Amino acid sequence: MTGDLSSDHPRLLSLDLWHTLVYLEPEAEEAYMRAQLDLAEAVLAAAPVSGGGERSGREGLRTAFEEVYAAAVAASQEGRSVPPSVQILLAGARTGTLPDPQAYVEGLRALVARTEFRPAPGALDVVRALHDEGWATAVVSNTVGEPGEALRPVVHRMGLDGVVDAWVFSDEGEWTKPSPEIFQEALHRLGVGPAQTVHVGDGWVDIEGARRAGLRAGVLYTGLQRYGRRYRELFLPEGWSEPEADYRFQSWPELPGLLTRIR
Repeated sequence: MTGDLSSDHPRLLSLDLWHTLVYLEPEAEEAYMRAQLDLAEAVLAAAPVSGGGERSGREGLRTAFEEVYAAAVAASQEGRSVPPSVQILLAGARTGTLPDPQAYVEGLRALVARTEFRPAPGALDVVRALHDEGWATAVVSNTVGEPGEALRPVVHRMGLDGVVDAWVFSDEGEWTKPSPEIFQEALHRLGVGPAQTVHVGDGWVDIEGARRAGLRAGVLYTGLQRYGRRYRELFLPEGWSEPEADYRFQSWPELPGLLTRIR
């Protein structure tokens, strides 16, 4: 399918997760992100007040978390990870409360479990075929809104864990895409060099991250660029879903042929 897999050719396929391998339709994504806010507000409302102060009203709790979440997204776009457990503590500091980060993480796990995420059409078959052919595969994902551990059952149900050799979730480390370090972690785990690696994702952080990490190529996947309003506003500033990319594809069955051109 892709020809020679010698050391002079790409042999690691690095993959984004959201809107590349799994997705939600825009309305469902909007509802999912609204449920994240509802959960954070509830956890803050249930938390004890710190230092004998007064608890903020529910609207103030929600606004505080929204601000913290937006700051965490902005940090992720600079390559820094602020995981959900830290986000809720930062919101607590703003609202004079002492929230339980584990309660928030457990709530996110339950939210993810009941959300009907969809597999990208054709992705599993293509990744499986490439994997069977000899490509190593890794998922490198920015997990700002939910912990990677909550997503593991999702990818298991979809069969993706059977064809992915390494999972690198940003909340489990210090770095996010576009930092080179998060890609280097995947390469280190699989013993592959950057010049042998092709990364596939749907936005600027993927293409820019591949460039910064010195990968063989960054490939833009445009087939699932259907985003909810809040997701687009937070994660995709103007132009970030259409970065300059030498390689791009719209349908997963196109990828093997495209890979033959990346030498």
